[in-house]
Amino acid sequence: MTTMEALNLMLSDMLGPQGPLIAVLVLGGFFALLLYTMAAARRDDPIEKLKRAQNAGAKASDSQQEKLRRKGANAKLDKYKAFLEPQSEEELSSVRLKLMQAGYPSRDAVRAYHLAQFLLGMGGLALGLSYYLFVKKTPESTATDMIMWVLGPGGAGYLLPKYWVTRRVEERKEEITAGFPDSLDMMLVCVEAGQSLDQSIVRVAAELRASYPALSQEFQIVAQEMKAGKDKTQVLSDMGERCGVQDVSSFVTVLIQSATFGTSIAEALRVYAGEMRDKRVMRAEEAANKLPTKMTLATMMLTVPPLLIILVSPSVIGITQLG
Repeated sequence: MTTMEALNLMLSDMLGPQGPLIAVLVLGGFFALLLYTMAAARRDDPIEKLKRAQNAGAKASDSQQEKLRRKGANAKLDKYKAFLEPQSEEELSSVRLKLMQAGYPSRDAVRAYHLAQFLLGMGGLALGLSYYLFVKKTPESTATDMIMWVLGPGGAGYLLPKYWVTRRVEERKEEITAGFPDSLDMMLVCVEAGQSLDQSIVRVAAELRASYPALSQEFQIVAQEMKAGKDKTQVLSDMGERCGVQDVSSFVTVLIQSATFGTSIAEALRVYAGEMRDKRVMRAEEAANKLPTKMTLATMMLTVPPLLIILVSPSVIGITQLG
């Protein structure tokens, strides 16, 4: 018996059939750790150190400006932006717009979204694998069972953030649609009382904070952008895009046209607010007309079985007694 065979036999006896493979992996990890330690302990070359200091000084102002431009950004997530952000500009813009419509306007929203998908996906895979190995695995288990129990939780964890964001977008759109007619009425009152459009938007945002927080947040963003000196037309267009509601987009178009052609904003608000009130009544009537159709199935399921029992039970009992 050679030395290698004896070593393989000893490792198999100690660690099982996979003993040689485990030993190779442990040995490789040890050498990798040793090389990393030696590289970290190596003294820097003075010339290289000087070059790095010069490059750092040249880039200091650029990095400071980048930090100022990206205030509020998470530096830890910034390290992994190539991994956590889509490389396609189209896809990045689409995800960012969807997160804005869900109420997440932060600069790091896209990275946090993809990080949540990655972590929940890997966590689901780990949980599924653990559950399969320690609970569901039997000698009769097949590869299909393993794939179902391992990949199923992983896929569910990966899709969970997408489902959450989609639900948030729909709920936020419903809230904005419900509160928009009231906001137009309040804005009309403010404008007719002598306030400017900017002041009326600030007042409406403050008044809506308790009842419609999503709509209040949008008006606050508009007010802050106007105070910062951004073009009013662009600010209103951005609001319509962020909300993703047709009523808001039409309202933005009305305001832009009113400002372009110099017509009275109060008159435009009065007409549009009346249309929004009529549309809200129409939506309520539509929901009321749908209600009987939706209740038909529930009414049949809850009414017909008890009625059959009441009508048929005496006959069944009589036939049983005669028999």
